[in-house]
Amino acid sequence: MTHGTGVIAEIRADHREAQERIARLEALPVEDLRCRALADELTALLVRTAVAEETHVYPVVRERLGNGRELADQEVSAHTRIEEILKELEDLEADDPRFTEGLSTLKSVVSAQALDEEVRLLPELARACSEQELNTLGQLVRRTKETAPTRPHPSLPTAPPAITFVAPGVGFVDRLRDTLSGRPH
Repeated sequence: MTHGTGVIAEIRADHREAQERIARLEALPVEDLRCRALADELTALLVRTAVAEETHVYPVVRERLGNGRELADQEVSAHTRIEEILKELEDLEADDPRFTEGLSTLKSVVSAQALDEEVRLLPELARACSEQELNTLGQLVRRTKETAPTRPHPSLPTAPPAITFVAPGVGFVDRLRDTLSGRPH
């Protein structure tokens, strides 16, 4: 989904989309068959977004911001924690109490990470980059999300150049698995 031309708009829209999916998931009764499919959609969204940010945004943050290394490392740690939670939820049915607990934890971690990015990281990134650079980053993020993994892989490399080479292959395998299993992606 295209959310605007710049990376700031793209990331903010991804945050809103994730929060909306979490709210929809929480609103469904646990026995609703849509829970699992919605959880899988949320997983794909969060994983693709994390990979795209780690591939393109955080290297710029590290390079351009005075505290960039610290900010990027904190965001990568949050992404890793989110993927660990998603991995725990992956094989649980929605009526399993661990699913509800995991979803609650996921909501908390995703909300905190999104707020941190929007309050600290994105404003600094906007000041450090030209509009053209932000637009180019937005294009790169959108393109990367098209080939990024759709399932959690907490041990996947989180920085270039390794993530640049590994993520598309893992993404291809994930989309193949999704297609064969009927899982939304």
